[in-house]
Amino acid sequence: MEKKLSTNELKVDILTVSLLGGELMAVVKARNSDIDLLARLLRAEAEAEGEQGMMLVGNVGINRIRANCSDFKGLRTVPQMIYQPHAFEAVQHGYFYQRARERERRLARRTVNGERFWPAKFSLWYFKPPGDCPPTWYNQPFVGKYKNHCFYQPKAETCETVYNTF
Repeated sequence: MEKKLSTNELKVDILTVSLLGGELMAVVKARNSDIDLLARLLRAEAEAEGEQGMMLVGNVGINRIRANCSDFKGLRTVPQMIYQPHAFEAVQHGYFYQRARERERRLARRTVNGERFWPAKFSLWYFKPPGDCPPTWYNQPFVGKYKNHCFYQPKAETCETVYNTF
């Protein structure tokens, strides 16, 4: 029997993530402890933005691991990405260090499995400005806004690999 996809499922861009027995394969290696760590980051950085906002934060993080360019050369693991100096403000606050919840674990697994959403599909940076989104961030172009966060993706000449990481 063929499964009918919901509108949200149709909007998901899994790109060329391999399918094996109907299950998605991870696009980055992640142990259960990595999923918990990523889940805590999603909640601490974007809980007020809802599930979609948390997914976008996860997209940026996974892009940083996969891209191997710009400020993110050499990042290969979830902990390296999260604890990279000055990468995420949330790691400086106690809320980040609370136990992971199943809701955010599920979202973390989805990002590790390659689900990507615009405007974070190819973004390596995001932030929450006090006003309007500036046209560039770290000299990279603004691509879109979700609720209070502005997203920036690199120019191809800056980071070509982010566009073909899956």
